[in-house]
Amino acid sequence: MISREPTLERLSVARQLLLEPFGLDETHLARTLAEIKTHQVDEADLYFQYTRSEGWSLEEGIVKTGSFSIDQGVGVRAVSGEKTAFAYSDDISEASLLDAARTVRTIGAAAKGGRVKVPSRKVAPSRSLYRDLDPIASLDSTEKVALLGRVEHMARAKDPRIIQVMAGLASEYDVVMVVRADGTLAADVRPLVRLSVSVIAEQNGRRESGSGGGGGRFGLTHFDDALVQSYVDEAVKCALTNLEARPAPAGEMSVVLGPGWPGILLHEAIGHGLEGDFNRKGSSAFSGRIGQRVAAKGVTVLDDGTLPDRRGSLNVDDEGNASQRNVLIEDGILKGYIQDSMNARLMGVKPTGNGRRESYAHVPMPRMTNTYMLGGDKSPEEIVSSLKKGLYAVNFGGGQVDITSGKFVFSTSQAFWVENGKIQYPVKGATLVGNGPDALTRVSLIGNDMALDTGVGTCGKEGQSVPVGVGQPTLRIDGLTVGGTA
Repeated sequence: MISREPTLERLSVARQLLLEPFGLDETHLARTLAEIKTHQVDEADLYFQYTRSEGWSLEEGIVKTGSFSIDQGVGVRAVSGEKTAFAYSDDISEASLLDAARTVRTIGAAAKGGRVKVPSRKVAPSRSLYRDLDPIASLDSTEKVALLGRVEHMARAKDPRIIQVMAGLASEYDVVMVVRADGTLAADVRPLVRLSVSVIAEQNGRRESGSGGGGGRFGLTHFDDALVQSYVDEAVKCALTNLEARPAPAGEMSVVLGPGWPGILLHEAIGHGLEGDFNRKGSSAFSGRIGQRVAAKGVTVLDDGTLPDRRGSLNVDDEGNASQRNVLIEDGILKGYIQDSMNARLMGVKPTGNGRRESYAHVPMPRMTNTYMLGGDKSPEEIVSSLKKGLYAVNFGGGQVDITSGKFVFSTSQAFWVENGKIQYPVKGATLVGNGPDALTRVSLIGNDMALDTGVGTCGKEGQSVPVGVGQPTLRIDGLTVGGTA
C-alpha cells in the first residue's frame, strides 16, 4: 500500500471535513484573504476547525453521565500593528467568509489602487508527532463502560478504606486548517484522550481524597490494565497518605519538589512570564533580560511542542507554524521567549510555534506547549536526605501567579515533613509562597529523575484553555515560604 506524505494527508482530511461539504475550495479562501488585503494590514488568516468530543463519567459503580458534541466553524483575523480585528462564525460558507473579511479589514487603511497580489501557496512544514486517528472510534460504547468499571474495581480492591470512586473518560477528535495571507497553508489532525480517577478514603470518621489519571494524543486502547492500575495506585496512595496527615508547619524553609506534575509550579511561576506578549509589553518580571542570569547554574528550561504523543504537542500551531523545541533558560541564562506571529513580528524575532487558541472562536496568543526543566546529577534520595528541616512536596493542587511581580501561591495535595534527612510524617494544608524569578535562583540541587506529567494539564489564559504538559526532576529550592496550618 502506498501512503501519502503526512502533511498532505492531513490537508486532505481537512479539505474533506471543512471545505468540500460547504462547496468551498482554495480559490474561495484566496478570494476571502484578497478581500481583507484591499486594506493595508500586516497579517491575515483563516482558521477552520471541526471538533467532535465525547465524555463518560462513572460514580458509585454506575455511568452517571455521557455527552457527545460536534462543533465546527471558522475564525477570520486581520492584524495591523498591535491591533487585531477578529470575527468568527459556525456557518462555513463563502458568504459568511466574505462578510467576516469585510468586517475585519476595517482595522487597516484602504489600499490605494492596483490589484491585490495573491502570494503563491506554500504548504507549512510539519512533523508527524501523533497518529491521525479518531480516538472516539478506538473503543465502542460497551468497551468504554467496561474500562470505567475496571477503574472502579481496581480502586476498591486496593484497600477496604476506599468508600467512593469516581472515574471519567474524555475523547476528542480535532481537525484544523490554517490559511494565511502570506500563502501558508497548514492542517493538523489532533486526537486527545484523558482518563481520570478520584477516590475518597475513610478511617475513624475522617475522609480524604486522592486523584490520578493521564492521557495524550493517542487512542483509548492506550489505557491497558497496567497503565490504569498505575493511575488507580496513585489516587489511592494519595488518599490513604492524607488520612495520616498532620497540620503543616509554617515559615521560611527549604522545600524539595518531586518530579513530574510538580512542574506545574515551573509552568505557572516562570513559564507564563516567558510568553512573548507579556515581555513585549514590558509587564513580565523577565522583560528585557535576555542574556542575563535569571536562575541558578544547572537550571535549563525548555518549551517543546515536538514530543511524540504528548498532550501539549502540536504538529503545527494554530497559526500554521511548525512546533519547535525552544530553549528558554540554559544553565541559568535567559535565552528567549515563546512567540506567536504578531508578537514575534513586533519584537523583531521569529515565531517559535507557540501561537495557540482554544477554538475557531478565539484569537491566537503565545502559549506554552510542554514546559519542563532538564535533569541534573543528584539522586532524589540524596536530595531528600539533604534536608535538615523542610517540606517534601510530592504533588500539587491549584495555584496562581501574578505575571508582573512573579509572585505565586500553590497548594500541595501530597506533602511530607522531613527532619535530619528522613521523612517523618505526611502533612496537609501546606501552601508554597514565593517569587518565580527569585525561586529559580534558589535552586540548590537538581535530580537525575526528570519526568513529564502523565498527561492531565490544561492551561488557562485570558479566558482561553488549551492542553499542555509539564515536567521536572526532583528539585531542592531554599528559602521558600510555606504557609501551613500548624
